[in-house]
Order: sequence, then structure tokens, then C-alpha cells
Amino acid sequence: YYETYGQNWERAAFIKARPVAGDFSSAVALLTELEAYVWRKYFDFASVADVHAMKRQINTYKGFREIAVRGHDVKLGLGGIREIEFFVQTQQLIAGGRQPELRDPRTLHALDRLVKRRWITSAVRDDLAECYRTLREIEHRVQMVVDAQTHLIPKDEDAFESLALFCGFDGANAFERHVRQTLLRVREHYAALFEDVDGLADTSGNLVFAGEADDPETLETLAQLGFKAPQTVLATVRGWHHGRNRATESERARESLTEFQPTLIEALARTGNPDEALIAFDRFLGDLPAGVQLFSLLRNNPNLLRLLADIMGSAPRLARVISRRARTFEAILDPGFFGHLPDSATLDGLIDTALEGAEDHAARLDAARVFAAEFQLLVGVRLLAGTIDAREAGEIYALLADALIERMLVSARQDLSIRHGTIASGQVAVLGMGKLGGREMTAASDVDLILIYDHAQDDTRSDGDRPLMASQYFARLTQRLVTALSSPTAEGALYEVDMRLRPSGNAGPVATRLSAFETYQARDAWTWEHMALLRSRAVAGDVELCCAAEAARLTVLTQPRDRSKLVRDVREMRDLMAAERASTSLWDLKLVRGGLVDIEFIVQFLQLAHGAAHPDCLARSTRDGIAALGAVGALEPDETDSLARHLVLLETLTQLIRLCAGENFEPSSAPEGLRQRIAEAIDSPNFSHVEARLQDAQADVLAMFEKKVSI
Repeated sequence: YYETYGQNWERAAFIKARPVAGDFSSAVALLTELEAYVWRKYFDFASVADVHAMKRQINTYKGFREIAVRGHDVKLGLGGIREIEFFVQTQQLIAGGRQPELRDPRTLHALDRLVKRRWITSAVRDDLAECYRTLREIEHRVQMVVDAQTHLIPKDEDAFESLALFCGFDGANAFERHVRQTLLRVREHYAALFEDVDGLADTSGNLVFAGEADDPETLETLAQLGFKAPQTVLATVRGWHHGRNRATESERARESLTEFQPTLIEALARTGNPDEALIAFDRFLGDLPAGVQLFSLLRNNPNLLRLLADIMGSAPRLARVISRRARTFEAILDPGFFGHLPDSATLDGLIDTALEGAEDHAARLDAARVFAAEFQLLVGVRLLAGTIDAREAGEIYALLADALIERMLVSARQDLSIRHGTIASGQVAVLGMGKLGGREMTAASDVDLILIYDHAQDDTRSDGDRPLMASQYFARLTQRLVTALSSPTAEGALYEVDMRLRPSGNAGPVATRLSAFETYQARDAWTWEHMALLRSRAVAGDVELCCAAEAARLTVLTQPRDRSKLVRDVREMRDLMAAERASTSLWDLKLVRGGLVDIEFIVQFLQLAHGAAHPDCLARSTRDGIAALGAVGALEPDETDSLARHLVLLETLTQLIRLCAGENFEPSSAPEGLRQRIAEAIDSPNFSHVEARLQDAQADVLAMFEKKVSI
């Protein structure tokens, strides 16, 4: 319920939740499960508007529209206890996902924590704390007098005078002045917090899209909501109702669209650029084969509608993917969608279920592509929503690739055996390299592969109707595997496959026997090939050969090295990359000097330099490599922290940009919603601050490259 329909007021309520009786372990487990719902990992500024709207509803429902001390509700009224609590809880909801120290259920303690994180000043904290204590004391004494749970200051003169004396004042006038002053102080701080909140929650203007002529009041309402071209909005929505595209051709689809249309317009208005978001949603509708099912889904799930609007405003690439696979969006309604990511066994089960019933190799290819596209979409939505971070996304993308490569290898072997049989003693190990090997994949990553095989000396031919020599057999198997992964079918392609990292590159055979692989790595491989080998791991194949390939890897990487030659080779390789693929763009996060490649080169150089003495530093992922190098002293503590921090920044930006915009990102033409989401993802107040941080990080990384990759 909470992960699908939960509102911000319910999130605020759970800030104070704690077990008080019964099965405490179950209670703790429940609250732990709900952490991702209560404490979102990105800065959740939308909570401000929702909580403020809730307070206005309380004021309207209860009639608390002004401060009148006599008869005033010290809890729910203007300037009351609830406004202090909302002041605190709203900021906890905004930042508590990224800053766990703000997660304190006690209002006064939480005020202290907000000061420490510089969300408020100590003066504001002291003022609100004093007001809080004053109002709580009055609340307690009001309840003590009448022996009931009430929060109303009495209107009756005698009762009011009595309460004033009970609270320690000389009389009614002094008490009234003090209470009014307290309520006004609270009101002032509360109003300051919400002064930038737009009027979306108060929208009461016209949103009429029927008829041929533009409704003037609707144009005014759209302008108030933030649309810069209200007439274009009207024309676009009117086109939907005229059945301009397939999704709105049927009368039932148009009726369903009409029902959630106001909510849609308001959701689009909440994005960074409402006009761009509307254009993206219009494009989304144009790509849909039909609309009834999705419209019904959105009509009954406003949270899902807001998420879709957010994607339209900030992630054009993801929006295009969703338009092709709209039915996948329903999976987000699964209560477990925002829960724990699947482990390897769970993912295997999901894939096996998806491939069940596929009668032949071609059917398995299609089923695998459908599953992969839908699963990657769901991971992308979670990344955009902030419920997983860049590293978690990289790992789950790699876990998916591992499982699919294994399934495609099995299918390729079965398909090959139909005509050519098998080699009884033949074994295969598929090595994942690069981002796949390091479990650092993005939504747009290809897969770097090397296929290694082995067999008994006297078992050199397959046993089928058309037997093949072993080298030819495993070359055919490799070709079938690459085809299974990369060839487009009606359902698209799984991955682009790159095999240039195999021994001798494109000039070498597509499949390499283990002994040849060992000989090449020991005698003929370039330093850059050993750098690539640092990230290699077996992702599919026969266990025995996979273990043998790993042993060969460690033998090569733990050999002593000439540091002078290593420095020269690494620098020459980096200079060559800079010459061939020169980039000066701040946003070429991989290749620009000080970017991801320089971090990887620093780590890989140090791993090769220290691998003989410290094999534990030979971690596959760059992040783990930094930590391991710090542990063995190859990096100083401040260098370890700095390099890790810069890597997280670059990985986070890379994951989000690849997901939302694809390969080429140009800030000047990017949707404002994407620029805002990028800033939120790295806890920056605005996009200019993001670029300043990026410049500083790249300069720091480049300086560290010059320092560490040296004799």
C-alpha cells in the first residue's frame, strides 16, 4: 500500500513511528522495509508543496484561518504545534534520504540536527524551540484543567483568566499578548519555509479543453501553472480528443483520458519545464499502439501518473523506451517494486519463467529480449526515482547481463549441436571485460567478451552429422553467441558485443584455447591488455574452465613489474587515447582529462605496480580497487577519500545521463527537468553548482594522475 499509494502525510507520520508493544522484531522489520518509502534517496522538494497543502486543508476544514487567542487551537491552529512539527518534518522528508542523521522522531532533537546540517540557523532553532515548549506547556495545562484531550484555549473570560494564572502570568492581558506573540513567531518561520511553494495545490481555475475556441480562463490557469505557451497546450490536448493518434482513436480511450486529464496537466506543471514535458508526453502518446489499458492504469494511480510526468520532463531517452513498452509500466504497481533488488537466484528464476515455453533458438532470443528490455526499464525507473544509486544500478545491470549471456550460451550450444554435435571433453568460459567485468554497467553499455575453450588432447573433433575441428567448432559457437546477443529481432537486440580485447584483437581468432590465452598473456600482451585483464571475470560457461581462467588471470597480474616501463606504457596509452579521441567537453565524463578514464588508469596502474606484493589489491571494480589500494598503502587516506568521492560523482552523473539522454549530453539543450534531477542526484542546489563541482573534480583527478602515475 505505502509503496504504491502512500502520500507524503503518511511518510511524515512514519517519521515518529517506533515499536511500543508486541513482536518487536517484526515491527523493526516492517519499519526497515518502509525506509525506502519514507526516506527517499534524492532531495524530495515536492514534499514541501504537499505538506503545505495538507496544512491548508486542516485550516480550511477546522476553520483555523486567523489567530484569535481565545478559542484558538494551540495544536492545529495557525502558528500552533503542528506548524512547528511540519516545519521540521518537511525538511526531514526533503533531505533525510541522503542525510540519515536528520531521521529523529523528536521535534526538539530534530531541530538541533537541522542546525548541524545547516538547513536552519541556530537563531531559528532557538526561537522555534522556545515556542514549542511554550505551546506544549499551554496544551498540557488546558488538558489538566478539563481532564480531556483538547487543544482549545477557552473563550470564557473566567476560564481564560484562570488558565492565564495557571500558566504563571499576572492576568489575561499579559497571557494573551504572550500567546499571540508566540503564535505569530511560529507563523513567520513556517511562512518563510513555504514562501517559494507554487500554487499548484490550490489550483481552482478552469481546465477546459473542449470546443474549437480557446477558453480564456483555461489559458490563464495554464499560465499560472507555469506553461509558457498555453495556446499550444490547448491545441495539443484538443488534438488528443480529436483522436489524432492511435492511442486516442477509440471513444473509450478518450473518455479515460478526460478523467485524469486535470491531474496530468498539474503533474506536468510540476516538472522543471512543463512545456517540454507536455511535448514529450504527446510524443509518448504518438508512439503507443493503444491507450485504453494504460489510461485506465494512470487514472487509478495518480502516483504512477506523477512518476510518468516526471520521466517525460527529465528523461527523454527513458520516455522513448517506455513508449515502446508501455505495458512494462504496470510492474511499478507491484508492492515489491521499490523493495530489495533481486539477487542472482531470484533473477535466474524470473528469466527461466520468461523463457519457459520458447520452443526453439529463435523463440528464446525473442523472449530474452522482451525480458531484458522490461527489466532494464524497471531498473532505470528506480534509478531515476532515487530508490537505488549508481553503484546498485551498475551491479544489477551486470547481474542481468551475466544471466542472459549464460542463457544465450546454453541456447547457442544447443543450436550448434543439432548439426555439428558436441566435443565430449569440450569446455567453455566466457570472460566479461570492461564495465561488465567490473559490474559498472549503465543503461546503454555494450558487453566486452572473450571466449576461452579447452578440450582433451585426443578429442579434437565434434561428433555430429557434420563434424568440425575443435578450433572451428568453438569459433562457430562464439559466432552464434555473438549473434544471439547482438542481432536485432522483432524485439530488438540484447547488447552490442565488443570482442576487441581478445588476444591479438581483431586479428586474432574469435575463440582462444586456454593454453594459447595463458601464453599470450605471459609473453605477448601489451600493458594495456593487462590493465583490461584487471576487470575480467568469468560470466558464463563451465565451472572448471572458469576457475582455470581465473587462475591464469591471477598468475599474470601478480608477476613483478618494472615500474619505469609501467609508467611509460600507461602514459603513452593515455596520450594516445587523448590524441585519437580528444575531448575538451566538461560533460564527456569518460574521456575528458580528469574523467573516468583517468581514474581507471590511476587505479589500474597502481594495481599492476603493487599486485605482486599485494594480490588483495586486484579488485575488479574501480571503486573496490580504490578501497583496496588504500588498505595496502598505495593511496594515502586523503587520496583514497578524494578519488572515491570523485568516482561516485562521475558514476552518478554517467548513470543518470546515459539513462535519461543517451550518449550525447548537451546541457544547453537538455530539458530543465533533467538538469534539476542531475542537481538533486548529487545533492547540489542548482545546475551551475554541478558544473563547478565537476570542474573541481576533474582538475583534482588530473593532478592525481600526474602525481601517482610516476616513477
